[in-house]
Amino acid sequence: MKFTKMHGLGNDYLYVYGAVPENIEALSKKLSERHFGAGSDGMIYISPSKIADFQMRIFNADGSEAKMCGNGIRCVGKYVYDKGYTDKTRLTIETLSGVKTLRLRLKNGVVDTVTVSMGTAVVASPQTLEADGEAVEYVPVTVGNPHAVVFCSDAETAPVATRGSVMEHHPVFPGGVNVEFVQVLSPREIRMRVWERGSGITMACGTGACASTAAAVRQGYCLPDTPITVRLDGGALEITVAPDGAVTMTGPATFVYEGETIGC
Repeated sequence: MKFTKMHGLGNDYLYVYGAVPENIEALSKKLSERHFGAGSDGMIYISPSKIADFQMRIFNADGSEAKMCGNGIRCVGKYVYDKGYTDKTRLTIETLSGVKTLRLRLKNGVVDTVTVSMGTAVVASPQTLEADGEAVEYVPVTVGNPHAVVFCSDAETAPVATRGSVMEHHPVFPGGVNVEFVQVLSPREIRMRVWERGSGITMACGTGACASTAAAVRQGYCLPDTPITVRLDGGALEITVAPDGAVTMTGPATFVYEGETIGC
């Protein structure tokens, strides 16, 4: 099986054009392992779609399937354009959370950055749960997948590994949840670190950046209809949240290397 490793701000996946195999759970676990496999946050399969230009399916490092991946879908846009599967710079991609629209920006004939219409973020009122023996306030947000946004005074020292893991598996979230720890730097800038459902700590999370910005706008920390810079461990994304909750995301997509599996 041939694959391409790509990343969006360090959120890395192994991309395959073709049908999803029956052993995908075991395969994603094996190849995602960073010591004995290729090393990634999961695998993304790309194929033709009956309702869009292409379809993407996302499998986390633990083998579970995700509905949406913001960094991943930008890389899908670069993959299909740069490899010659399409010559369109406006694409539709079918995901488990609906059809998303991409606008590709080119530099020297290849895709440099991608803007994604992520749909509408649904932001609920703040909730509280107990984690690590403490009461933790979070803002529930749905951006095709579930998020719990925790605002904090310092994202650098936030207990991402410990509290993120506990919250992902908390009974409040029967299917698990992505957990974002967010520090508001200004009305136009936030700092975010993330514990991704099924993958653990990652360097970036596109849907998490969208969820965090939507929560910050809803709470009055950031401005609506204004590009907000979201600083992640792997770099920065630009997120805009319209008054009706519609979210757009702009960021880079990068090739790393091509590979071929042996005996998988």
